[in-house]
Amino acid sequence: MQHLEEQIAHLTRTVEELNSVVTNQQSEIDRLTRRVEMLLQREAERAQEGSGGVVFGDERPPHY
Repeated sequence: MQHLEEQIAHLTRTVEELNSVVTNQQSEIDRLTRRVEMLLQREAERAQEGSGGVVFGDERPPHY
């Protein structure tokens, strides 16, 4: 009987630790999702303004 109680205690602690990990991961996923949405919105606004172009170092500007 004592062996079963020890196993239950161990499993309970493991479940609590896993719950903590999953909760932290979900918080991080939520935070990253908000940031991606913000970046997508910002990029969409830049594309609408027409200033979304990127100039690379080896590229000449269009006015040349």
